[in-house]
Amino acid sequence: MNAIQLKSVSKTYLGTNKPAVNDINLSVKQGDIITLLGPSGCGKSTTLRLIAGFERTDSGSISLAENLVSDKSKWVPPENRGVGMVFQDFALFPHLDVFNNVGFGYKSKDRTKRVKEVLELVGLSELAKRYPHELSGGQQQRVALARALARRPVVVLLDEPFSSLDADLRVQMRLEVKRIIKEAGATAVLVSHDQKDALAISDRIVVIKDGVIQQNGTPREIYQNPANKFVANFVGETNILKGVVVEGEACVATSFGTIPCRNTPNIKAKEQVYVSIRPGSIKKDENGPFEGRVLDTIYTGQNIDAKIEVDLGNGTKQSLLMHFHPDEIVNDGDIVRFRVLPDFVAVV
Repeated sequence: MNAIQLKSVSKTYLGTNKPAVNDINLSVKQGDIITLLGPSGCGKSTTLRLIAGFERTDSGSISLAENLVSDKSKWVPPENRGVGMVFQDFALFPHLDVFNNVGFGYKSKDRTKRVKEVLELVGLSELAKRYPHELSGGQQQRVALARALARRPVVVLLDEPFSSLDADLRVQMRLEVKRIIKEAGATAVLVSHDQKDALAISDRIVVIKDGVIQQNGTPREIYQNPANKFVANFVGETNILKGVVVEGEACVATSFGTIPCRNTPNIKAKEQVYVSIRPGSIKKDENGPFEGRVLDTIYTGQNIDAKIEVDLGNGTKQSLLMHFHPDEIVNDGDIVRFRVLPDFVAVV
């Protein structure tokens, strides 16, 4: 069953000529976690607000748990949609303790039992009597998530849930939030501009640009087979090169050599294309067919990111980003030979 169904949904705000959301079609299966990913102003937050009922569509329809909540003639208010919301700043009530923040607005007879259940789920049972100012950022986030889950919503919506957390806590909370949502059996939609958040937590990622869905796929599909140059550049680091598909081979001929590629069967031979080469597919190899000079390096701990320059002849050069193992010694000016592996190379 689809927990969420958007059909031809559009929204344009007053005073603007450009749609914030333009003819979006989206289905979310029950129990899935999806991330709406894109730059600021791309329409991802508007999409979330339309699902929640904070905004009304100009056209199209929205269904939750196969119940129509919005179309041209019908609009169900947010409080009747069965939606749980986790706001960017968590929006906890400072005068209420954790227990009463989680149970706020919950009027069923099983309130005490239900609040205890979700507090146990998020690992905060022992902090039920504390107030928000006595909690860490990660604990506040878990309280906000517990409150959203308390009413057993059809879907949980999270607006930039990790943006206010520091880097170390952010990594920890990605895993924790995913665990909590999965254990609760909930369906969740996150909004993020951070591709690391999206790749870490999502069953599917929906990449949006200018109010239009560019690609909808699993994290692996999005990263390994980006649908176009925008997706390739926005999700992770990449090298974009012009090329021509080689007839009869899974390769693209580029300015510095022929590159093996995973998805050329879908492209006509001799067609001019762009190819995305992830830095992880460029491997140092003393017997490799290509050679470049190291221009600049950055040590990240996980890798050494190196910008290398390939001489194409006739005074033209091509720059590429590649990764070295962090234990390697790489100096500016070094000449390195390399090959390109096909796993993270795709026509875009």
